Amino acid sequence: MSARNPIVYVVDDDASVRRSMTLLLKTHGYRTATFSCAADFLAFDHPRGAACLVLDVNLPGLDGPGLQDVLVRRAPAIPIVFITGHGTVPISVKAMKLGAVDFLLKPFTASDLLDAIRRALLKATAWNKEFSEGTKIRQRIATLSPRELEVFHFVARGLLNKQIATKRGTSLQTIKVHRSRVMQKMRARTVTELINLARKAGVAIA
Repeated sequence: MSARNPIVYVVDDDASVRRSMTLLLKTHGYRTATFSCAADFLAFDHPRGAACLVLDVNLPGLDGPGLQDVLVRRAPAIPIVFITGHGTVPISVKAMKLGAVDFLLKPFTASDLLDAIRRALLKATAWNKEFSEGTKIRQRIATLSPRELEVFHFVARGLLNKQIATKRGTSLQTIKVHRSRVMQKMRARTVTELINLARKAGVAIA
C-alpha cells in the first residue's frame, strides 16, 4: 500500500476493538496503527502525511482527554475522533472545543465511524497544507538580515517608508533598499501579500 495513503491511528485498551477497527479500516483502504495506551502512541515514530486518531476516552495511564491536551500543542495537529462507552457532556464539550471532529458513543455504526474519519482526514489535509506553507514562509524569513527583518515587521504592520525611516532614525533611501530586498526575498509583490505571508507564518503584526 502506498505510503501516501491516509493512516488512521487507533488508541484503545480493548484488543477486540483494535482488531475489529483494523479489519474495517483496511477493508476501506486505510493504513492503520493501533495502540493500547497513550504512551505507546506518543512514542511511535509518526510518518508524514494525512492522519487522524480514533481515541478511546478511558485509557490506562494518560486518558483520552489528556492525550488530546498533548496533541493540540503539536504542529501539525492530528484530528481526533473520540469513542467511548460512557462519555459525559462536559468531557464531550471540552473535546469538541479543543478541535475533536466527533464524539461517538459505543455502540456506534461502521458508517458513523467511517464518516467521522473521512471528515477528520479532510481536516488533517488542510492542517498539513497550512503547516507546510507556514514552514516555507518561515524559511524565507530566516534569510532576512537583522535590519531587513526589522523592516519586514514594520512593512507587515502597514507602515510607510517615511514612517519606518523616522522610527529607525535612518534615511528614506536606506529603508527603500531594505524594503526592496525584503519583498524580493519573501517573494511578495505587494504589501498585502507580505501581510498574508506574515500571518501564515504566525508572525505577530499588531
